[in-house]
Amino acid sequence: MEAKKGLKFCRFFQFSRIFLPFLLYMLLILENPSVVSAVDVHPQDKATLSEFKSKIIDPGPGLASWVGSNCSNWIGITCENPTGRVISMELSSMNLSGSISHSICNLFSLQTLFLSHNNFTSVIPPCLGSVLSLRVVDFSHNGLRGLIPDSLRRLKHLRELTLNSNRYLGGKLPMWVGNFSRFLERLDLGSNSFGGEIPESLFRLESLKYLDLSENGLSGKLDGFHQSLEVLNLASNRISGTLPCFNACVQSLSILNLANNSLVGRIPSCMSSLRALRQLNLSNNGLQYGISPMLVFSDKLLALDLSHNQLSGPLPSKIAETTDKSGLLVLDLSHNQFSGNIPLKITELKSLQALFLSHNSLNGVIPGSIGNLTYLQVIDLSYNSLTGSIPLNIVGCFQLLALILSNNGLSGEIQPELDALNSLKILDISSNKISGQIPQTLAGCRSLEVVDFSSNSLSGPLNDAMNKWLNLKFLSLAQNKFEGTLPNWLFTFPFIRTIDLSGNRFSGFIPDGTFNVSKSFNNAAMSGMNTEGSLVSVKSKIIQISVMVMDRNELSFAYGLFSPVGIDLSDNQLNGEIPESLFTLHGLDYLNLSYNLLVGQIPVDLEKMWNLRAIDLSHNYLSGPLLANISSLQELISLNFSYNSLSGFVSRKQGYWRFPEAFTGNPALCIEVSAGKCQPPRIPALPGDKFRDDMEEGPISVWIFCVTAAVTFYATLIALFCWPRSRNYILRSKI
Repeated sequence: MEAKKGLKFCRFFQFSRIFLPFLLYMLLILENPSVVSAVDVHPQDKATLSEFKSKIIDPGPGLASWVGSNCSNWIGITCENPTGRVISMELSSMNLSGSISHSICNLFSLQTLFLSHNNFTSVIPPCLGSVLSLRVVDFSHNGLRGLIPDSLRRLKHLRELTLNSNRYLGGKLPMWVGNFSRFLERLDLGSNSFGGEIPESLFRLESLKYLDLSENGLSGKLDGFHQSLEVLNLASNRISGTLPCFNACVQSLSILNLANNSLVGRIPSCMSSLRALRQLNLSNNGLQYGISPMLVFSDKLLALDLSHNQLSGPLPSKIAETTDKSGLLVLDLSHNQFSGNIPLKITELKSLQALFLSHNSLNGVIPGSIGNLTYLQVIDLSYNSLTGSIPLNIVGCFQLLALILSNNGLSGEIQPELDALNSLKILDISSNKISGQIPQTLAGCRSLEVVDFSSNSLSGPLNDAMNKWLNLKFLSLAQNKFEGTLPNWLFTFPFIRTIDLSGNRFSGFIPDGTFNVSKSFNNAAMSGMNTEGSLVSVKSKIIQISVMVMDRNELSFAYGLFSPVGIDLSDNQLNGEIPESLFTLHGLDYLNLSYNLLVGQIPVDLEKMWNLRAIDLSHNYLSGPLLANISSLQELISLNFSYNSLSGFVSRKQGYWRFPEAFTGNPALCIEVSAGKCQPPRIPALPGDKFRDDMEEGPISVWIFCVTAAVTFYATLIALFCWPRSRNYILRSKI
């Protein structure tokens, strides 16, 4: 099985967006002692709020409290004493919908306005520019549309403007957005539909501390910012050019995210002068060349993501300073062109919790000193050219949650001591040269959820150690040398989604009576197969690992598993009948039992596998008629019953006519093609005829056959000429 990995690296704190309204409210109380609870709402503002309420839909009890005159009873409303004027409206996350009424512009004393995380779908009221007292506006996470009204440029005292996550809000960024308020500290327009270039004024707004323009369609080159920014997020745009040095931010910039753009060139070593930097993300660009040895970040850096670029040369021996109490938590250099050995210096990053070096050209062995990184939670070294064995010292990473070493040249055996990694959730050593048996001691890895040992040289029977992996979701032992019978507990994992034991030497019967344990096998809603479906495309999995820096010493780990719900026991030596209970699994995406020695009939319950998209029972000894009606299996796109001994008449109403090539090699089977007429399947070369299989593989196989035939012919001819008696006979025949 080819394992496809996707790594998702979450980099930005969400703390401010969640708690900022509350903090601002508390600051408002502290800065305005005149704000008290026992005050009546001003009559004019009360009428304004009533009109505002009439334009929106409130499914909850929140706005129902807007009765009477006591301001303290009005949820989300703060009034000033003694005037009773509304100075704050905080209605975030109340599931409100409808339009933002223009009446809100009559709250002339309003200073803070929070309507975020609701379902408003109107435009931003242009009259909002007349509320000159506004200091903070947050309309984020709604469905607002249209443009940013030019009238907002009148808000000369605005400190924060947050409009992110309104997908239909767009157009070109107003040229005035960087010079309308000399007090503006926070501007968040991320996850919208803005285009054009970043206004020059934003590069020079001295008061600006937080700028988020991510996930838009902004273009142009990245100029150096001339203010003391603390957070800069321009990810997922179309920004091009080379990286500046950010000289004006060397003492202030803590978060810099320029991922998913079109930046090119070298990473300038001057970026190491950003002494306050805590998170740096330059992934998914076109950055090239090697990393300068002068590029060494401070020990304040917590997360560094340079993945998905074209960086080359050796891995940097030192990328960041480290101390006993601080240092790098996340290092992602995956999907580049780095070569050479893994430097020992990386194993000196004692605080490291996630290491991603996959999809490079690294060689040599995995350093044994990697076990010194006792805080590591994730190791991904897949898709390289690493050799040697898995170092025993890796058990020193006792907090490890994911160990991904697939697609290398690793050899040796699975060490019994790996049971010390009892927190491990993902263990992927597929596509290597690992041999021996699965140690009994791995029963201690009770947290395992994803196990992929496919495409190695593992052997022996399946031992009971695996029976202890009660949280297992994905199991692949495909393309090994396992043998013996399938144990009765094989299908008893309650959370299993995928079992692939194909390409081994298993024999005996398929265990019966245990298939109804798995929630995924029996629940069609939990299916996860790609709609492009075939049994070739389903032999893949995608693991998306997400790590988020929570604070200076803590990392949040999560992963998503995207794999089809299915069972693959193909290419073994299984015999006996197919258990009928196997065909009662409504949640299966695919079932592959091909290339075995199975006998008996295909159960009629096939017609109840409503979620089935691919099934292959070919190259067995199945017999009898096809009784199941598959016309209701609308998801089914691949079916193969070829090379069996099926017989009888198959009505068009049964739905098999959709798969005309699925019955090759069943000469006694008659498929109805039109009313009352049927056509038997064609009889090709015998099953397992390697010559025909090879010829059907394409022009390369045909070319090889022709070349081989020609070489054989001429070699024989030369041999005949070299044998005197034959040569004389041939010459005499010509005369």
